[in-house]
Order: sequence, then C-alpha cells, then structure tokens
Amino acid sequence: MRRTLPAATLALLLVLTACSTPSETSTSGPTPTGTPTASRQDAGQVEETLASLRRVDDLPLYEMNYVGSYDATVGTDAAPASPFGCSLFVAAGDRSRPLFARNFDWDPNPAMVLRTDPPQGYASISLVDLSYLGVGAELSGDRRLLNAPLLPFDGMNERGLAVGLAADDAARADPVPGKPTVGSVRILRLVLDRAATVDEAIAVFTAHNLDFSGGPALHYLVGDATGASAVIEFVDGQMRVERGQGSWQALTNVPLIGIPEEKRRADRRYDLIHRAMTESGGVADATAAFRVLTGVRQAHTRWSVTYGLRSGEVRLVTAGGAERRYDLTVG
Repeated sequence: MRRTLPAATLALLLVLTACSTPSETSTSGPTPTGTPTASRQDAGQVEETLASLRRVDDLPLYEMNYVGSYDATVGTDAAPASPFGCSLFVAAGDRSRPLFARNFDWDPNPAMVLRTDPPQGYASISLVDLSYLGVGAELSGDRRLLNAPLLPFDGMNERGLAVGLAADDAARADPVPGKPTVGSVRILRLVLDRAATVDEAIAVFTAHNLDFSGGPALHYLVGDATGASAVIEFVDGQMRVERGQGSWQALTNVPLIGIPEEKRRADRRYDLIHRAMTESGGVADATAAFRVLTGVRQAHTRWSVTYGLRSGEVRLVTAGGAERRYDLTVG
C-alpha cells in the first residue's frame, strides 16, 4: 500500500554534459519548447527552485532543489526520430541484493539526476536527458526545468522498484478505448510514483495506452526488491509481458517475447550479457555489473548506472568517466 509522503517534492537535479565529438551530434527529432506543464508549484516554490540552481564543477555539473508538486499525467512526450540503443539487465541470483543495471546510448546531451518525493507517491531517483526539456546551455532561470519529473529514462523508487526503456523498432501499441493515453517515456514516471512491485508496475502499464508517435517504439524492463523482473513489449499492437524465470533478465534493442533464446543471442550485446550472467549465476554487485556494462558499451553511451534494489545505492558513470554515487532509502 502506498504511503502518503510529505507535501513538498524535494528534487536534487544534477545536470551533467557528456563528452562527445561534433560528428556524434544529431539534429534529428523534435525539441520541446514553451512553458512548463508539469509544475504544480506556487510562485514562491518556483522562485525557490530556480534560485537554487548552482554549478558545482566544470563537467559542467549543476544542482537544484525541486520544491513543490508536479502533475505527471499532463501533455505528451517529445520523442526523437531515431532509436535509443540501450542495454539493461536485472541480476537477481543473490535475492538478498538484486541489482538493476543499464547503459543509456544516445546523443551527447546534458543529463540530470533527479530526486522526487511527490505528495501522493513514492520518492525516487531517476535520470533525465535534458534535451527533451528544450533547455539551452544557459540553465539559470529556465522554467522548462520544472518539467523535469515528466521524462525519466530510468530510475528506482523508495520501494526498490526500478524501470528502464530501450528502443524496439518492431513494437506497435494499438489504443484500447477507455484507457488514458500517456507518452512512452512518461509512463516511467507513473510507474516510479505508483508501483512498489513488478506486478504493480505491470498494472500501471496495463491501465494506460502508450503513445509511440513521433519517435522510436519502446520496450521496457522492470525489477523489484524481491528479485522479480519482467520485460514489457508491444507485439502486433498488444501489450505482452515476459516475467523473469531464472536468476537474471536482460533487454537490448531486439524483440524478446516469442523469440527463441538462440535468436536473441544473435544480438551482440544481448549475447555478452547472457554469457556474463550465466557464468555468474545472475549474481552481480555494482562493480561486477559495471564490468558487464563496459563490455556492452558503445561509442554513444551517455551514462551507465546501477540501482541496488534493496541497498538503495545508485552508482552512475558518465561518458567522460566521472563517477557519482547516491543513496535512496529503500524499505
């Protein structure tokens, strides 16, 4: 049962720009503009939030406290025109310390580590690609930062539920009459705010139509503090779920549901994860998980992150090699 959290939403936003070369920069895909739609803050909370922005090092890295509430159900996502190339896995062989790991492979955009504590949801820590907020190089006073809670690309909440996404070109989500429609990235915010278990996360997905228009279709991996996990895909327009049956479960950019394991392993990154997890029996601490993530790293990997689903430890390594650690109280 979801507890009632403090009325203030306290978010730590750590904005980090990954190293890249000019040739890696993509200009494709729409960029959201305009005034924020997520903020449910009063004028004083907006002023306090934006005034707290500060640069803390030359990455550049910024911090900001998000004060007040947001509405995660409004608006639509601005999705890119070309696909995300990502690698994710849940290592659940040691049920006392299950771990969720992922590489986010995309354009060299600024990123953000975001802490949220909504009044009627779970506290969480998530990662956001700032380009989808439409912000520029000068962040000071930019009200579009107030939309940051809407676009988590991966994250974990205080109940040890983690979720991440990857492109799946074969996916198609046909709308079901009577269900509300949310963006394909926005759904992660609803999951983080509302779900404590894999079953509850699946229920959140089931309750909504997903909008893949304007960008790549996606599929998703979820894991929880018990070591349970599931892949959520959209096959022939219908939502399908494959629950983890062994000590690990992985996701890259190839469809999984209904696909034999040997065919899945034709994907190089999936095969590397398969071999590493099989050899370890699905047991991986953050250090071991990062070795796997390094093995499937691509030239355009923007960040690698591990979420300790019981420990609450979050370890993040950016494209430039900088490492940061965070703690989220899980229980």
